[in-house]
Amino acid sequence: MARFSIYQNLEDKTKTTPYLLDVQTDLLSGLNTRVVIPLRKSGQYKSLSSSQDLIPSFVIHGKGFVLDMPRMAAVPIQHLKNEVGNLREQQHIVMTAIDRLFHGF
Repeated sequence: MARFSIYQNLEDKTKTTPYLLDVQTDLLSGLNTRVVIPLRKSGQYKSLSSSQDLIPSFVIHGKGFVLDMPRMAAVPIQHLKNEVGNLREQQHIVMTAIDRLFHGF
């Protein structure tokens, strides 16, 4: 498991949140949970994309998604089996969203 890895969301039966982004530091890899942020289909959640720095958008496998920052949660590591990509190149955007949520700037 690695920070900024994108995993297929195997628990989403509705397929509105097909991916989860792992944002937990790799220094805590011994825990049995990981902190993730849902990546939701941008077309279905237009109201979420109103705040670019809190809820940024990304293109994954040619499709648009938004990072639903306010719904950050911890999930058991067994839910994160299928890594499908990563956002390491855009980690500054993810970190800006985390800062906005926790610090307001």
